[in-house]
Amino acid sequence: MTKTSFRLDPNPEGMTPSDFIGQKNFTTSDTSETNLFAYAAEDESVLSGVWESAPAKEEYPDGYPVHEMMHVILGSVTMTHPDGRSETFTPGDTFFIPKGSPCTWENTETLRKFYMIVA
Repeated sequence: MTKTSFRLDPNPEGMTPSDFIGQKNFTTSDTSETNLFAYAAEDESVLSGVWESAPAKEEYPDGYPVHEMMHVILGSVTMTHPDGRSETFTPGDTFFIPKGSPCTWENTETLRKFYMIVA
């Protein structure tokens, strides 16, 4: 991995299959998910890159597992909070989810995002 600054490309070459989403959480017959790490700390406590997923829904009643900042490139994602309030993020939106935040994540169309995760 790089030890210098880097540019995140919204349409990178070299995306590879990933498995961050559990197979049971995909909401259509399309279960494709790809990722390209642009940066990973040696202990993987910090990760950054581009991720894409087919429609999926994941519930985090005990809280989101990491601190994550995201920037939507393609598609949309809706975050629903325990009080029923929801927020939808679309291309151009940047948002942050603090570790431990209970929520439901749902993308009803293919989603591509830049991300930076801190475990």
